[in-house]
Amino acid sequence: MGNDKLTVINKTVKTGITFGSALAMVISYTTWKSVGWAIFHGLLSWVYVIYFVIRY
Repeated sequence: MGNDKLTVINKTVKTGITFGSALAMVISYTTWKSVGWAIFHGLLSWVYVIYFVIRY
């Protein structure tokens, strides 16, 4: 039973990181119209998303 719980947590974390990166890149590209900034903000992931929500 413990192994199943670990698998669910690992999948959730991977999905969250992927979604956060995609969201950050979309927000960045629509705001700045720059692929370079979108890639950079995608690497920052949720940090940029939270910054954007607080700032704007």
